[in-house]
Amino acid sequence: MSDNRLHSPSTPGRGIRRRDALRLGALGVAGAAIPGLTVGGHAYAATASLAAVAQGVRLMDPADQPMFVEPAPNALAAPFKYAPGRGVGNDGVYVISTERASHQAGLVNPRSGKRLTTTIYGYGSGDYGPTWPGRTLDINKNDEDMVRVRWDNQLYGGHILPVDTSLHWCYALPGYTRYTLESDGVPMVPHVHGGHTDFQFDGNPEFFFSPDGDIVGPSWDLVDGGFTNQFTYDLTGDEVKTGAALWYHDHALGITRLNVYAGLAGFFFVRDEDDTGVHGTGLGLPGHDPDTGNLYEAAFAIQDRFFSDKGELFYPAFPGDPAYEDFITGEGAVLPRDLFPKGGPTALAEFFGDHMVVNGKIWPVMDVEPRSYRLRLLNGCDSRFLAVEFWHVPAGQRTLDGAEGPLEFTVIGSDQGLVSAPTPTETLLIETGSRYDIVVDFADTDLSGRRVIMKNIGGDEPFGGEIPGPQVYDRTDRIMAFDVLGSMSSVSDVTLDGVDFSPFGPPNADGVDRTRKVALFEGKDEFGRLQPLLGTAEPAKDWQGNDIDWPATAAYSDVGLSGPMVGSIAWHSPTTENPKLDDTEEWEIWNMTGDAHPVHLHLVNFEILGRQEIKFDSNVDDDGVIDGDDPDDPGPAGDGAYKVSQPVVQHNTAQTGLYGTGFRIEAVSMGYGDVVDADPEYVENAPKDMVTALPGQITRIRATFDKPGRYVWHCHILSHEDHEMMRVLEVTEE
Repeated sequence: MSDNRLHSPSTPGRGIRRRDALRLGALGVAGAAIPGLTVGGHAYAATASLAAVAQGVRLMDPADQPMFVEPAPNALAAPFKYAPGRGVGNDGVYVISTERASHQAGLVNPRSGKRLTTTIYGYGSGDYGPTWPGRTLDINKNDEDMVRVRWDNQLYGGHILPVDTSLHWCYALPGYTRYTLESDGVPMVPHVHGGHTDFQFDGNPEFFFSPDGDIVGPSWDLVDGGFTNQFTYDLTGDEVKTGAALWYHDHALGITRLNVYAGLAGFFFVRDEDDTGVHGTGLGLPGHDPDTGNLYEAAFAIQDRFFSDKGELFYPAFPGDPAYEDFITGEGAVLPRDLFPKGGPTALAEFFGDHMVVNGKIWPVMDVEPRSYRLRLLNGCDSRFLAVEFWHVPAGQRTLDGAEGPLEFTVIGSDQGLVSAPTPTETLLIETGSRYDIVVDFADTDLSGRRVIMKNIGGDEPFGGEIPGPQVYDRTDRIMAFDVLGSMSSVSDVTLDGVDFSPFGPPNADGVDRTRKVALFEGKDEFGRLQPLLGTAEPAKDWQGNDIDWPATAAYSDVGLSGPMVGSIAWHSPTTENPKLDDTEEWEIWNMTGDAHPVHLHLVNFEILGRQEIKFDSNVDDDGVIDGDDPDDPGPAGDGAYKVSQPVVQHNTAQTGLYGTGFRIEAVSMGYGDVVDADPEYVENAPKDMVTALPGQITRIRATFDKPGRYVWHCHILSHEDHEMMRVLEVTEE
């Protein structure tokens, strides 16, 4: 990727140095290596070893696990979908519960070859039972324009993963600290990601509820009638577009990363008379052939995981666990023993696993005919950006040695609908939380009898814009495989020649009511842990033009936070993003960190308008900062923007007296640099609800906010949103 395009290696930001540290730690350079323990040929150090000291388990070696053996579950196959009569009550309400269950991910005991089971949290219903991922809601909006789902929380007892209770999470809120996971169960709230949903059913993290609804989040006080676990999803209107690929996942405050990691995610597709899902009808896309029963459309949720050598899910949170040294001791964080008696459990800033999992199966394989298939891809990882390619190898080969490719494929849609024009590419960037709709021709270059491997060149580290990214683990460059059978069935193949793609945009695309400058920062919390934060690049004002001031309380005023809010702001502080109902806004997203962040806005789909470099002041340090407290600092040169530090009020500052550290941006008006052109890996000509905000750049999007209420916007790196990189988005009426 050329330096004058989407990423500049000279971008100020501490994350660049942090990526280097992560690579060294994961490869076993830091710390003392444990003799005889290797993963994929790498000797692992104590920072990322097979011995997870505090958790008392050993990690599974991915090299000991089968690859391209497990059949890939298709989330659009009939048995994997909710259907009338199964999972739907007599009143037309889907009943979906969250339960603890046992799951087979394709793992085996490397000594005996016996299949291992994994404890998960799954979505299920009646005779379906809980699964990972949850079964698919595949809805034709002409048949069901209002979908009602009763979400039953059956997650009794403590969590199956280590929970950091020092975070701003459900049971840390005022009035909730008397509750515990062990006695009161695991809180949850489902979010239909990409839905055009009334605010009380949208999955705002403070709308959580415990098993049986005994404990409910404080935001239910905003709703007439109070709490209900029956959610309504409105599929009417042009806001829900042809080809929409939504997904549902848990969104509970401070434990989203854990609940999703445990298995709480599933697809939610919206059909219409154009996107029928039936082969050759409507748009003429590959789909289900009712005559033969063959299915030429498949949906795959791609995730990454660690497993213990017993087959259980493993999540790092203690000394000796992968990345602990990088994010805790390596950052100088001090975790008080009264809160972290074993040095944890603590949240870590990012997660990268060494097993690739597709629809709950490790490195699966799918048999395909030599013809066109429609693939619906979801990046359901915590932190991992995917850069997907397709390469072909001889039948049965597991490695990429001698692979030929990459094959060209066609992007026909993304998060919430079809692209404005079909886009051929060989590499596709998929940010975490995003979905892409592609057509792959397995007849291309005479693939019959060969294996096609879905390859990932996104790397094993926080993404900064570089493709390919650095690979740390030996097997994460492969996601799944397709074995191309020797002949094609009698049903005709399809082309995209007859598909009517059309431009899209918000209803008021010709008239923008407001340009809003928001910002992404990386600071530290009260213990010195990395804390990614959202905020504003300009003094906050409401939709009427009035200043939004910092609260007039001691927690803020004692450290000089007064007047209009600006800079890094934690989740619990007053709302600064408050569009007027039916207004169209352009957002400038200023990324002042060293890493890319996948930004997600609830409620809306938006148009990605473009990007430009942030012009930094000539005198900034490597982090983009000018420190006014340093007598040796030359001060600003006056030719660009820069960061200055400021305190961050934490959720518990009033009780502890402890603050985090963040930043604000000075000289914003001088910070506009050159426009950058997107590389071909970025296909963004579709209605999106996710956008990759690259480091050192201003990313512009445009959206119309057409429902009132309390929504959120956040980074979709799940470890980030759980540690304050999320803010309320309040759409206000006059």
